[in-house]
Amino acid sequence: MTSSELTLGPVLFNWSPEKWRDFYFSIADEAPVNEVYIGEVVCSKREPFFEPMITDVIERLQNAGKKVVLSTLALIMSEREMNRVRELAADSEFDIEANDISAVSLMAGRNHVVGPYVNVYNEGTLEFLISRGATRVCLPYELPADSIAEITNAATGRIELEVQVFGRLPLAISARCYHARSYDLSKDSCQFVCGEDPDGMAVDTLDGSPFLTVNGTQTLSRSCRMLAAELEDLRSMGISHFRLSPMDTDMVTIAKSFRAGLDGAESPEEIENVMADLLPGVPFSNGFFHGVEGSVYRNRGE
Repeated sequence: MTSSELTLGPVLFNWSPEKWRDFYFSIADEAPVNEVYIGEVVCSKREPFFEPMITDVIERLQNAGKKVVLSTLALIMSEREMNRVRELAADSEFDIEANDISAVSLMAGRNHVVGPYVNVYNEGTLEFLISRGATRVCLPYELPADSIAEITNAATGRIELEVQVFGRLPLAISARCYHARSYDLSKDSCQFVCGEDPDGMAVDTLDGSPFLTVNGTQTLSRSCRMLAAELEDLRSMGISHFRLSPMDTDMVTIAKSFRAGLDGAESPEEIENVMADLLPGVPFSNGFFHGVEGSVYRNRGE
């Protein structure tokens, strides 16, 4: 049986520096996660706010026995952003998560993680990434179970595979900032209004139906991915790492619940009940895994 490592993805939202720091301190001290991803994935303009705290956060996590992986932008658009990735590739003592194909290119020859923003849809892509030095791939969110199984068969123990099992799903990222536009601001003078929505800004259709979530330049699902009932299937396929994507809620309790689920100490129903209490009004989804619309939540046995 494949070992089961619980990981925490990078914070996607624009939290205040103090909230960001205290969140990771609580994860270090209380959450049963094996690895923690840190870094700005959505907008490089946010980085200077929490950069002074990164050293303390990393030290706290490492002292708690957690491995740290540094995440990079999902969309690199400037030479300055590219140079930041070059610096990490050349000097960082940590594993790097490459979330843009240009970052994958810079990581060639050194151990790195390929993040879920890179389209790894088939065995040929996986082979290419292995040849470039990737040691783990977090598979794209939209892959159905059959495709995950095919890719894990191709991995044959040569590379670790990871799947997000909790959190809002990133669906798109843009050069433009809809969050700023919704406040009648431009991206260059955004005033960091995305910080007003610590769990993203809800977007409805014209007839008022719940639709998506906006986070700066990023479009997320309105629903929260919930693969509690699919943990054993994923492990049987060969998935070794199970990612939780942070939301503005009690992530320590969520981590404890998923850890118990992976250890067989908590049922999927018990996990789902915990999540429902922590996220009132937030719908669950697992449709992509089951090969249907991503927003659908399919109960076991359906």
